[in-house]
Amino acid sequence: MAETQAAKRLREYETIFLVKPDLTDDNVDKLKERVRGIVGREGGKVLRFTVWGKKKTLYPIAKQPRAIYVHASYLGHTRLVAEVERNLRNFDEVTRFLSVKLADEVDPETRPVLEDLKLAGDVEETRPGAAPVERVVAEDLPESADEEATEEA
Repeated sequence: MAETQAAKRLREYETIFLVKPDLTDDNVDKLKERVRGIVGREGGKVLRFTVWGKKKTLYPIAKQPRAIYVHASYLGHTRLVAEVERNLRNFDEVTRFLSVKLADEVDPETRPVLEDLKLAGDVEETRPGAAPVERVVAEDLPESADEEATEEA
């Protein structure tokens, strides 16, 4: 009984891979499906893909200052990560990747498969999930705010 429960438990991983910036959305989707197929073939479960969009890299990679960032969250065994990374290494479109173990002993039944996300990228160097910064222009302020500020001073 304990062996069957232990066999059902998987580890949770995330892999972030950088794709060449000139790749079209269709080609990025094909790449995601290839990775999804690898995870499914090896007995894992993809939880979500998030395309963070085209972002500036810290330094040029393959002579490109930007890359498309793709985040994959999935469940699987240790050999699954090795297989995903082996395939990413062979894909010409992928320039860098990094995998991280997030948790041990995860029950795959408790983790739902979420819809894939696509974010806009670095329109103004914003991070995913961060609230957009609103800039207030002095012309937009009501005149009463200026009067209150001068009265207090």
